[in-house]
Amino acid sequence: MAKHEKISEAVVRRLPIYLRYLSYLQQNEVTTVSSQQMGKNLDVNPAQIRKDLATFGDFGKKGIGYDVNYLVEKIRQILKLTEEVRVALVGAGHLGHAISNYNAYLKDNMRIAAIFDNDPGKLGKEVAGIPIQPMDELAKTIPDKQIKLAIITVPASAAQSVCDLLTQAGIKGILNFAPTTIRANKDVRIHYADVTSNLQSLAYYLT
Repeated sequence: MAKHEKISEAVVRRLPIYLRYLSYLQQNEVTTVSSQQMGKNLDVNPAQIRKDLATFGDFGKKGIGYDVNYLVEKIRQILKLTEEVRVALVGAGHLGHAISNYNAYLKDNMRIAAIFDNDPGKLGKEVAGIPIQPMDELAKTIPDKQIKLAIITVPASAAQSVCDLLTQAGIKGILNFAPTTIRANKDVRIHYADVTSNLQSLAYYLT
């Protein structure tokens, strides 16, 4: 998709929400859905849903809505989930273990393909059937296994150096769980999973 650079990050972030909802409909053998129904169930303005989807093509039919199976297929194509997406995880602590064990339930062709840590006591052990490798094997393993995405679950003090190693090895997207900001070249996309910040923002709404 040549124009993907012009598409806002907000739109891209909403697509997985639509996909999850549509997959639920698919599992329940619902064949068509309107933007009005999607908007009601997802608490999103129906006009926004129509605008988001129209960015990538004309997927709906006036008076009928969207064909659920067709739209699932198209969104998966847009998100590049039609082929296996391999992910590296760096940091085999408690959070890293939890994410790796969740690997068995990941759908949409995404899976953790390699785990790295610098703790000698963890090396060689397996998490969800995946061996924990030393950091000095990262530079070779990532291109060998054609891994393009990574998850960082290391302490904040180590996050930037890990980010540097990952990008040097060819990683193009990072999900960072470390409670710190990291930087990389502009061709590398970084997203943050900050549990503390999310809880703090939720606390604002307490009465």
